Amino acid sequence: MGDHSFLVIFSSLLVLIICADTSLAQLTPGFYRKTCPNVERLVRSAVELKFQQTFVTAPATLRLFFHDCFVRGCDASILLASPNNKAEKDHPDDISLAGDGFDTVAKAKAAVDSVPQCRNKVSCADILALATRDVVNLAGGPFYRVELGRRDGRISTIASVQRRLPHPHFNLDQLNSMFSSNGLTQTDMIALSGAHTIGFSHCGHFSKRIYNFSPRKPIDPTLNLQYALKLREACPLRVDSRIAINMDPMTPQKFDNQYFKNLQQGKGLFSSDQVLATDERSKGTINLFASSQLAFNNAFVQAITKMGRIGVKTGRQGEIRSDCFRVN
Repeated sequence: MGDHSFLVIFSSLLVLIICADTSLAQLTPGFYRKTCPNVERLVRSAVELKFQQTFVTAPATLRLFFHDCFVRGCDASILLASPNNKAEKDHPDDISLAGDGFDTVAKAKAAVDSVPQCRNKVSCADILALATRDVVNLAGGPFYRVELGRRDGRISTIASVQRRLPHPHFNLDQLNSMFSSNGLTQTDMIALSGAHTIGFSHCGHFSKRIYNFSPRKPIDPTLNLQYALKLREACPLRVDSRIAINMDPMTPQKFDNQYFKNLQQGKGLFSSDQVLATDERSKGTINLFASSQLAFNNAFVQAITKMGRIGVKTGRQGEIRSDCFRVN
């Protein structure tokens, strides 16, 4: 390789590194200190009111943030509506996102824009990130600083969701591969899975585990038998597959480490949950989080902060939407 070619390649790499560093450096908790100093209080008050109306606000908003970040990065593209139903939220993997999550963002956006100084100064992506922190905290989870400075994306396509979100039947290798592609470790993945402590699902997503797991074993042997029988009561054959079931049967409305204790007892609703406690590579982390709320909280804060940096648009990239559900 000639010196000239080497210099060109080196310079290109240097530009990429600088751009990546700049992108991350522009995310900071004090980003709106001058443009909208009360943004966190404004979002919090709106989220608190919504949370008081329905607890579904918490899991719905948290799941919305996760689905946004894993597809095209944390740019609020999950919020965009399409006149021909071809946006991210129209994909089968997103169709079950609860409307309360979208409504939480809408109400928080209205609260922020009600202050003239703040109107159209705060991105929908940042509002979603702040609202997520607030619902976690309101449900009993940790309070943490949220890095801000994201811009809103202008593109949302149904095709971009394909193979970007984990499925209930994933094994540990599949989970690790998907999270690793987003810069997240196995520990990050397990901590974020702990969000299922306040989540809910529908019968159709786990019916195979309780009725026709295999020709010889209709019930998944990794599933606690008594728990499986209770699930059968809640989800009888031919029941409406949209019936919602709490993912944590013990403390479904508290953001705690009960999810990990449930896994130790074979009470993970999805096989992708239960595998975390049966695979030796992840079992130790499950045991740690089950034994220590503090260890789980710390790992969750680190993981969701890292997740909030995935594919962010900053500076002159993207836009700040005046309507979170439509491009400007």
